[in-house]
Amino acid sequence: MSGTLALGLTAVIVAVTDEVPRVLVVRRLTHDLATPEQRATDVKADMRGFDSLPFGPFAADRDRTLEQGLRRWVQEQTGLPLRYVEQLYTFGDRFRDPRELEGGARVVSVGYMALTQEAPLSGSGEAEWHDWYDFFPWEDWRDGRPALLTEVIAPALARWAGSAPDAATRAKRLERVRTTFPADDELWDYERVLERYELLYSAGLVEEARRDRAVRARLGQGDPTWTDEPATAASLGTPMAHDNRRILAVALGRLRGKLKYRPVVFDLLPDEFTLFRLQRTVEALSGMRLHKQNFRRLVLAGGLVEPTGALEANTGGRPAELHRFRRDVLLERAAAGVGLPTIRVTE
Repeated sequence: MSGTLALGLTAVIVAVTDEVPRVLVVRRLTHDLATPEQRATDVKADMRGFDSLPFGPFAADRDRTLEQGLRRWVQEQTGLPLRYVEQLYTFGDRFRDPRELEGGARVVSVGYMALTQEAPLSGSGEAEWHDWYDFFPWEDWRDGRPALLTEVIAPALARWAGSAPDAATRAKRLERVRTTFPADDELWDYERVLERYELLYSAGLVEEARRDRAVRARLGQGDPTWTDEPATAASLGTPMAHDNRRILAVALGRLRGKLKYRPVVFDLLPDEFTLFRLQRTVEALSGMRLHKQNFRRLVLAGGLVEPTGALEANTGGRPAELHRFRRDVLLERAAAGVGLPTIRVTE
């Protein structure tokens, strides 16, 4: 298969349940692009390799569109019918599937993001819902700046920058570190999820980088600029198959960015919800705590929601008024998001 190309379809499926942002992963794949570990049926589930995003090859003779093929694979692997779907990016770097190094096809995958509500799963993929902050623990600031940033990431990146072969390279590394992982909390850009993951990868500080380097080294294509800190890699989130964590980083950054100008959060909520639940869902996605009064003022003044006249009694306190998304806002203005950056809690 050397020199050939294979086209795949990858799904990032997001839900928020009980204030936990979740992503759907699969442990078993049965198609031709699956690795032997992913196809295996005679080994224990925890020995089948890394979690994968739902993924399958595009069948040009069967699927009229790429999206149709994606929906078919997701339904087969997870039992979940998709509603809102948007295309993310096309991932086609060399060696993203390491079998290419040994003469296999280059696997190009078109990534999609789908928003849904958590539902029971079935299908062939042994699918599970996982907290997405298990994969990116440094992105969750709801309880303040993560200790992982100060205690692990900052020192490791400083060592990487300091190990540069010359002054010019060292300066470039330091600039990249300071802009991507700023020491000042006020300069943290919650949308730059992919840039942060790729810096950690470039520095050899995540498990995927160590894994990829080992594969390349066996074929004489090692990269001496990477560090080797297994303890650090083990603390920096759950690794995924191939470049799936990079795909997930693209989706998280995209979703956080869209919060500002599109009402995507309502695809993750039931038809009727309290303002408290709406706020907690936004916080789960953004990884930030928001000022309650400012958030409600912005949402109500922006005409994003309207009261239903009903109350939810099961709140643990006073009954809370139920609201619904006011769809007319889509006709009234082009940008209909929650204005997240202006209401972050800083005290």
